Order: sequence, then C-alpha cells, then structure tokens
Amino acid sequence: MKLAYKSTLHACYLGYITQAIVNNLAPLLFIIFQNSFQISFEMIGRLILLNFGTQLVVDALAVKYVDRIGYRISIVSAHAFSAAGLIALGILPRLFPSAYAGLMVSVVIYAIGGGLIEVLVSPIVDSLPGDAKASAMSLLHSFYSWGQVGVVAVTTLLLRSMGDGSWYMLPVAWAIIPLYNMIRFIKVPLVEAMPEHEKIPVRKLLNSRLFITAMLLMLCAGASEQAMSQWASLFAEKGLQVPKVMGDLLGPCLFAVLMGTGRTIYGIWGHRIHLERSLAASAALCVACYLITAFVQVPVISLLSCAACGFAVSLMWPGVFSLTAGRYPKGGTAMFGILAIFGDLGCAFGPWLAGWISDFSQKSEKLLRLAAEYSLQPEQLGLKSGLLAAAVFPVIMLLGLAVFRTKDYSK
Repeated sequence: MKLAYKSTLHACYLGYITQAIVNNLAPLLFIIFQNSFQISFEMIGRLILLNFGTQLVVDALAVKYVDRIGYRISIVSAHAFSAAGLIALGILPRLFPSAYAGLMVSVVIYAIGGGLIEVLVSPIVDSLPGDAKASAMSLLHSFYSWGQVGVVAVTTLLLRSMGDGSWYMLPVAWAIIPLYNMIRFIKVPLVEAMPEHEKIPVRKLLNSRLFITAMLLMLCAGASEQAMSQWASLFAEKGLQVPKVMGDLLGPCLFAVLMGTGRTIYGIWGHRIHLERSLAASAALCVACYLITAFVQVPVISLLSCAACGFAVSLMWPGVFSLTAGRYPKGGTAMFGILAIFGDLGCAFGPWLAGWISDFSQKSEKLLRLAAEYSLQPEQLGLKSGLLAAAVFPVIMLLGLAVFRTKDYSK
C-alpha cells in the first residue's frame, strides 16, 4: 500500500479488532449470564442469532445506501454504534426489569456497528492502491483473529482476578477501542468509491450462478467459523467439564490464535498458494475437527480439536471474499455487502442451530439412554450433538467449491 494510505490500513486493522470484540466478548460471559439471569441454551443461541441477524439486516441496508451516504460517515457511525452497544451491555441488564431484554437491546446496538464494519472495511482495503489483493485481504482478516485472541485472553484473566460479579465493567472498558478508532476514521484518507456506471449491477450479480455459489460458500464459511467459536467456551466448561480458565485458553483463545496464524501465513505467502485448493483443504480439515470434538471422549483431545478448527476456518471468509473479487473485479461495495449478508446469515444460523440441537437432544429419551451408556451427562450430550450438527456446513462448502471450479464464469 502507498505510504499515504498506511494510516487508513491501520485503522481498518483496528476496525476488525472492534468487530472481534463485538462478536466474541458476550460468549465469554454466557455462563455468567446463564447463572445470573437463569437463561437456557436456546436463549443463549437466540442472542447469537440476534447479533448476526441484526448484522445481516444492516448488511442488506448498507448494500443500498452506503455509496450514497459515503464511506467516512458510515465507518465513523459503525464505530459509534459498536461503542454504545458495548457500554449498554455493561449497564442495561442491571437496569432493565428483564435482564434478558437488556442483553437483547445491547446486542442489537453493537450488532449495527458490527454489520457496518463488516460491509465497509473490506472494500475500503480493496480500494487502496497496491498489488496482491488476496494476501492483503487475508492479512486484514487476521486482525479479527488477533483481536479475538486479545478479547479471550484479557477477559478470561480479568474475570479470574476480579471475579464474575464484576463482569459488567469489562464491556465498558472494551468500548474504548471503537471510540478511539472512530476518531481515527474521521481523519484518515479514503479512496472514493468506484463510480456507479463502472460497477457490475446487483441484478447481474444475482443472476450469475457462480455468484450464487459464492453466496452459499460465504454462508457455510460463517457458520463453520462461528458455530465452534461461539460455543467453545461453554462447551469446554460444561461439555468437557474442565476449569473455565483452562477451557477458555485452550479452547476459544487457541482457536483464535490458530485462525490468526492461518490468515497471517496466507497474508504473507498467499501469492505462492493455490486459493481454491487451500479452501477445499480447509473445509475437509474443518469437518474432521468437528467430528473429533463431538465424538472423542478425552477432554484434552476434544479441546485441541476445537482449537485446531480455528486454523481450518482461517482462510474461509477472506478466501471466499478474494475468490469472488477476482472473478468480479468491478463488483464494488454491493458485492462485498451481499457476501457479508450471507456470511452473517451463516454466523447467525450456525450457532443457533447448534444451540437448538443441544436443547432438543437433551429431551430425547433415546439419546439420553445412549449418553448414559457412555457416561455422558445430559448437558454434555447436548453440546456434543449441537457441534456434530454444525459439521454439515463445511461438508456443504466442499461441495460448493467443486461447483465453483467451473470455467463458465458468466452464468
């Protein structure tokens, strides 16, 4: 990237760290919410669905209105919503008559910011002058992973030292980052959006079978990543019955480390790696990780498989972005927005499906009898069943990649 846009690129990196805070802080507090506010697995899954469902709606609106509003106003507003939602998360559940209602309102507010960031940051980076766009995109997305590492590690250690009763202080403290980056985006230089007449019309994109396949791939990428990421903390403590600190550090924290490592490797050496083959290998490894996590009874192996899933999914989201942008170089903000819609749809549906299957399996007498034979508690059975169901997404992704290899890109 040209030197003049280094500050812009760094602000985009911090934007994805903000996105990581928005998506990964609440899951670390799920057990506290469950114990303090008496909410079920399905209600927890509903919070995840609400987060990514709101982001999905924002993505859809952004496709239509962002180019009219402008990148700067939109990205500054995104950080303002993110900060406001995080502050609300620490305050509203303690103020509202229904703590769960307070959680839902907070989630909606910060999800608006998260949705805008997802739509805006990738096209902003893609618009900056420079070569090796796929590598730049992967390196950008690696900051989401490193942000997740920081959120998990810092939050886990602070909860350990401060106690669960002080959880409400953490979202307020994390809000400092989006507030700071909001100020940065007021000043950094931005490249003007591609003129409307040069872009591929949205209708033409939606009439392309290849682009429809890309949307399916994005859905599976989001679901494959977030079904494991969002449930990893709760699964480690209740599904594997390991201490919370150990579970969080070897589960979601190591997941994020490996996801960031995978994206950084591709960001540095991506020009030497075949993207489509790498995506297929990632999907296959992801299937294996879900199966090992669900079926292996040894907690350490199950935890490490959960973490290894982070490496498996590392290339999926930025890889599908780059693959599609390479096929449609004039797709513009609308293309990234539509892909983000389907990515967020997967992020919402995957974890919710895992939560729904978890609750359903605990009500099945046949499954409970089977679990008893293997000395599994109902909650352990439920969480393992939920993650097993989520393995369907990387399987579908493998099939979709086979279709994407077609050379007829016009249909």
